Amino acid sequence: MKKSNLNKIKSTGFKLPDDYLDSFEEQVLGKIHDKPKLDAIETSGFKKPENYFDSLEERIAQKLSNQKETKVITLNAKRTLVYLSGIAAAILVLFNLAIFDSKPSFDDLETETVENYLLDESITSYEIAGLLSDEQIEEVIILDHNLSEDHIETYLLDNADIETLMIE
Repeated sequence: MKKSNLNKIKSTGFKLPDDYLDSFEEQVLGKIHDKPKLDAIETSGFKKPENYFDSLEERIAQKLSNQKETKVITLNAKRTLVYLSGIAAAILVLFNLAIFDSKPSFDDLETETVENYLLDESITSYEIAGLLSDEQIEEVIILDHNLSEDHIETYLLDNADIETLMIE
């Protein structure tokens, strides 16, 4: 059957005899009220050996007494777990205190790392000057820089904006 024909089906395909549901209730109630037929049944259809339940208890007790007693070894899992986790925590604390005890210093920093930080963070010269003392600033000013006019001119041509220089 094609999928296109599925929406055109108008009947379910199941049929009931005429007046089936009208008489259905009467048929069911009629069978329930026929007690003579139910009373005529003498056995349930299940069979058991004779005196089965009389000796059942004794047989179960006998089978249980024949079993060997097993040794029960108690494991203090919680106690062991607490001890082991305490030892592991102590070892971790000792390693953390011993290994990471050294403090970083400015001598360990590379110059390029500091330069990249200053460039990326957009720190102004005024902010840097605020961190330095007057003596340190004077030392920087006194330092002799050997800058030739050619270097200064090349720098200004490459990096300076002429309009900005004219305004200043």
